Amino acid sequence: MDTRTAVVAVYANGQILTCDPRRPSVSAVAVRDGRIVAVGDEAEALLAVDAGATSIDLGGRTMTPGFIDAHNHMACTAETFFAVDASPRSVSSIADLVAQINLAAQRTPAGAWIRGFGMDWTRFAEGRRPTRWDLDDAGNEHPVVILHVSGHYALVNSRALADSGLSETAADPAGGSLERDASGRLTGLLLDSATNLVLQTSVDICGHGPNIHTAVETDELARMIGEASRRYLAAGLTTICDPQVTSREMKAYQLARAQGDLPIRTVMLPLSHQLDEYLAIGLVGPMGDDHLRIGAMKFYTDGAITGGTAMFSQPMGSRGQYPGSLYHEPAELADLLHRAAGAGWQLAIHTMGDRAMGIMLDAVEAAMADAPDGDTRHRIEHSTWPTPEQLDRIARLGMVPVTQPGSIPELGDIWHDHLGERVHRAMPLRDQLELGIRPAISSDAFVQSYRPLDTIAAAMQRVTPSGFRVGPDQELTVEEALAAHTINAARAIHMEDRIGSIEVGKLADFAVLDGDLLVTPAESVRDIPIWMTVVGGEVLHSAAA
Repeated sequence: MDTRTAVVAVYANGQILTCDPRRPSVSAVAVRDGRIVAVGDEAEALLAVDAGATSIDLGGRTMTPGFIDAHNHMACTAETFFAVDASPRSVSSIADLVAQINLAAQRTPAGAWIRGFGMDWTRFAEGRRPTRWDLDDAGNEHPVVILHVSGHYALVNSRALADSGLSETAADPAGGSLERDASGRLTGLLLDSATNLVLQTSVDICGHGPNIHTAVETDELARMIGEASRRYLAAGLTTICDPQVTSREMKAYQLARAQGDLPIRTVMLPLSHQLDEYLAIGLVGPMGDDHLRIGAMKFYTDGAITGGTAMFSQPMGSRGQYPGSLYHEPAELADLLHRAAGAGWQLAIHTMGDRAMGIMLDAVEAAMADAPDGDTRHRIEHSTWPTPEQLDRIARLGMVPVTQPGSIPELGDIWHDHLGERVHRAMPLRDQLELGIRPAISSDAFVQSYRPLDTIAAAMQRVTPSGFRVGPDQELTVEEALAAHTINAARAIHMEDRIGSIEVGKLADFAVLDGDLLVTPAESVRDIPIWMTVVGGEVLHSAAA
């Protein structure tokens, strides 16, 4: 049976979790022409379609709405699939990192860049940060750039510094810095906006965030996006929101779609360095169709907890050695948000530390006071450490925290080291629900796993790699976590009228899990296989194929 052509179908004999509180669980769904036409039992579903409809037996499996990742750097994650894997699963020492670069050098033309992603030096056997001189041990025939797991820092070799025109006297850019050793020499580590000095040379983001993209040609990036789409479908993803898109990534997404290589519904968030250009032509999101669209505009307040640049009222570190940094002075951020909100943009603002949160909330509140009335649902990307008072403000302003509980099982030990006992307040999802806030949970891939079941498991059981349990009072039930990765995520991208729940009239996007999600222990949820993924009524991934 070619299920890709099954535009009329009945899915029956399963546990179907609708994420619709009016009818949370049913046993059958009918689909016609890409939309849901019946939700109920098999008899109800069969009445809604012709006798020749395709029948798909779920065999007792669990069907959910297609997973929606409201914060997933898909274009960047696509690059990682074709680069050096510098993550802890492949690299546990500086020596390992050099060995991986040496292997890449053997298959890379002389003079071409070698790129790597996912480095976490806290797990290196040497117990120190690597430097450009370590990378130089792999030779200088190639410029080398290795992105940190946070996406906020990059390590380069001496050849990359030279090719980028960075000398020992190079100045720190606004919102970032070039690390130096005790003698004042560049170590090769670039923090936050300083990454823009060596990465993606075709687009200058002007210090409006860390540059997480490398200089891959547009047609090549489109091909990489196609491969990422296939991997995402196999994980049950049907919609993603890329929260940092420049003109280059936008062209790549458009090209991938034109070539039939973008089966995932995709929402793009333009980065704020483009605000003036959008205002000049009067373009405001949301704009596009149900498959590829422009959503909110992305802004940065502070850095990241991992690496020590998030801005807290009490600096991170046992000695307060991590003061954090801001991408914009408070007045500058307030002006950016005021102009964007005034034009009608939904705001999506990267904010981690509580001091940064206060600065951001002040700016948003002032912007909203002068902006046109409307259901803006301004987003807080990460929303990692809001205080109880700040949560009250978030609820009052109707903002949507777009969070990443997967940070805890992947980066939680670093957070614990930087925050101490304060780490238990990280991502207070339970407190948000009790205030009526509807948070989305997401991956922040490539920083964390793009697999939704990994994220759901992390929201249910907040345990670091070393086994330390973080804020158990903030853990979610499986039903709450599922809603946060489907209907709440759809709401964050203003698409809850079309996707995010299994309801009559909505687009037929589903994930089918080969197991019982409701009774699976939290520690085993991530191991449930994805049996089928459906987008617009078409089966685009099937484990049986």
